[in-house]
Amino acid sequence: MQILISIWEFIQNQVLGMRWLNNLIGKGLSQLGININERVGGSIQFFIYDSMKIIILLSVLIFLVSYVQSYFPPERTKKIIGRSKGVRANIVGALLGTVTPFCSCSSIPLFIGFTNAGLPIGVSFSFLISSPLVDIAAFLLLSSIFGMKIALLYVIVGIILAVIGGLIIDKLGMENYVEQYIKDGKAVDIETPELSKKDRANFAKEQSLFTLKKVWLYVLIGVGIGAIIHNWIPTNIIQNILGSDNPFSVLLATIVGIPMYADIFGTLPVAEALFFKGVGLGTVLSFMMSVTALSLPSIIMLRKAVKPRLLITFVTIVTVGIILIGYIFNFFGYLIL
Repeated sequence: MQILISIWEFIQNQVLGMRWLNNLIGKGLSQLGININERVGGSIQFFIYDSMKIIILLSVLIFLVSYVQSYFPPERTKKIIGRSKGVRANIVGALLGTVTPFCSCSSIPLFIGFTNAGLPIGVSFSFLISSPLVDIAAFLLLSSIFGMKIALLYVIVGIILAVIGGLIIDKLGMENYVEQYIKDGKAVDIETPELSKKDRANFAKEQSLFTLKKVWLYVLIGVGIGAIIHNWIPTNIIQNILGSDNPFSVLLATIVGIPMYADIFGTLPVAEALFFKGVGLGTVLSFMMSVTALSLPSIIMLRKAVKPRLLITFVTIVTVGIILIGYIFNFFGYLIL
């Protein structure tokens, strides 16, 4: 057992966490006469290390995830979800969201396709909630920063939120609040050609490049904000605003996150800096979830597909769910950490 623990710690710290890279950058900066123990030097080290770590891991992980995703094109995904009924269908929809697009905006066209194909509205929403929140790449990146236990719990609560949110929308019978042009559209089932391993590898490569082009700026902005929080904002100020002593910290973090637009990959450096400044785990998770699941651009895009009442219901359910998750994790966080 001790051998397995040692192997996992090596993977956690050196492969996913890339501590060797942090040490290498620190030594390089010291050779250049930059004191990494001071604010400026520490900020430079944080920025270079986190940027390189996230982009390297992202490139590898998106390639692997996209290779898996090549087995789940939209037509096949619709057929898989269509075989299930009731709660099981919501669970399948939420789980399939973990191997599909990496942000809420790119998930919405698939959501429209599922709705147009006649899938229950609640199942489509389970997919829509899950897709930007949880995926394999996010899970491994979270593990590299917060550890396997927290990463696993994040994925679990994200899927639970997606399933419950979809079930509530289903029970409310809101099929009539989808825009008419989607109802009138005719779903076309196109037989998906079988891809060779080379085709799948090329698809994965294209997806990796496309995703990197889309998120690299958000990653750098997120790392920059994280470096400022980590090295320049005093811990007591952060804790006064978002610490466990502030009963409104989760609510504040959720509200602040909604206007922002970033993939989870750009949100991670900010979450990391807040976490290590003493912000409660639940508050950090609420911030991450609100940024990825409730960004303003995705809400605007979704409005083109659903009527205001359904949009408000969706936003309300997800917001309340995120806030509840935040307070639960803050209250029981000592059992996890």
